[in-house]
Amino acid sequence: MEILSLLSLFAPLFRKSVWEAALILIIGSILAPGKRTVSAILRVMGLSHASTYQTYHRVLNRAVWSSLKASRILLVHLIAVFVPVGPLVMGIDDTIERRRGRRIAAKGIYRDPVRSSDSHFVKTSGLRWLCLMLLVPIPWAQRTWALPFFSVLAPSERYHQAHNQRHKPLTTWARQMLTQVRRWLPQRPLVLVGDNSFSVLELLDSLTHLESPVHLVTPLRLDAALYNAPPPRDPHRRGRPPKVGKRLPKLQALVNNPYTPWQSVVLKDWYGQGDYPLLMPSCTALWYRPGKPAVPIRWVLVKDPKGHFRPQALLCTDLTADPCQILNWFRLRWQIEVTFEEVRAHLGVESQRQWSPLAIARTTPALMALFSIVTVLAHQRQSYHSFELPQAAWYKKSLPTFSDALALVRQHVWQSQIFQRAQDDSDMIKIPREIFNTWSDLLCYAA
Repeated sequence: MEILSLLSLFAPLFRKSVWEAALILIIGSILAPGKRTVSAILRVMGLSHASTYQTYHRVLNRAVWSSLKASRILLVHLIAVFVPVGPLVMGIDDTIERRRGRRIAAKGIYRDPVRSSDSHFVKTSGLRWLCLMLLVPIPWAQRTWALPFFSVLAPSERYHQAHNQRHKPLTTWARQMLTQVRRWLPQRPLVLVGDNSFSVLELLDSLTHLESPVHLVTPLRLDAALYNAPPPRDPHRRGRPPKVGKRLPKLQALVNNPYTPWQSVVLKDWYGQGDYPLLMPSCTALWYRPGKPAVPIRWVLVKDPKGHFRPQALLCTDLTADPCQILNWFRLRWQIEVTFEEVRAHLGVESQRQWSPLAIARTTPALMALFSIVTVLAHQRQSYHSFELPQAAWYKKSLPTFSDALALVRQHVWQSQIFQRAQDDSDMIKIPREIFNTWSDLLCYAA
């Protein structure tokens, strides 16, 4: 069975007795609708009356196993299935898991990215997670999906102060995560796509100075200080050599400058609007601020001739990258937000009820990774069992989404013989096929 062959990759991380309980939790998390509590998982697996209830809790709060090693196994398998060759494009972003309770020590108060806007600030309490995802094209979905494989808990500054620990901002967590990924994949070209939070000179500089650089694509402020490269140093002049050369005009000044060399390009499938015309110039420069490192970048200034969105700028630390490729890389970042919404709607993130710090640090990354596991399982199943998309008179679905992938995997698990128990003929109940199919659809598509 495909699901067992895939999950067996993680078996060496556990002792045999722990792995048997962990396997129940993983498969139960796929099958269970609604909350992903341990009791709900055991109920859907037919183990609600099991006397070893605490055994399954101990997988999360006591058992010895490494989430970091599990992330590496998952990443290597995702690469082998979807992108065996070529550069790897990854996305990084943080999300807030809304949790309440005095026993959740790592929670903090953060800006709510969903309810807030430029003019309206909304705060929310919860846990902040930083997630690294692999951006890969899914052939049967005909679009790119963001597959999570590495998630870490990034507590607030107040939490670190209360525990006498040095606070690590998001950029420090991102640098450590990407350095670890580079150790796992020393030879593959890596491109990272992030938002404004990761447009930080220290992060850009540290990742470009790795033995194998990780190239970043992030937004760039229109008032960023850009410079030419420093001139050759005069051997007869004393003092420290200059870091930068002549100051360049701000990108904001280029927007309305009639002498700006705008180039017209047409990007395909621009945010679902088909072929879309854009104007953009691009050049290389040094981005520098006093007291910070000078980072060489390629900037791209984007202007919409239709006026639907304001001019914006992007940067890429790969100086040889094509400007259109930079735009296409950055456009993929939106899939990260889609994944965050899918794991909340269909995999029960924010519904778990663990209070142990170790269980909290393990549960949410596991549910995030479950999105990638379900995608791989659906990819294997659709090769010989195509999607039967739900159709209605008022709605026709042309392409599968994650809910369809999850339903396909659930159908396969329910129809398999793994969890079927032998029953007497007297226990068999015959029902019409139409009613059975209706119940099956309701169960497999339950969120």
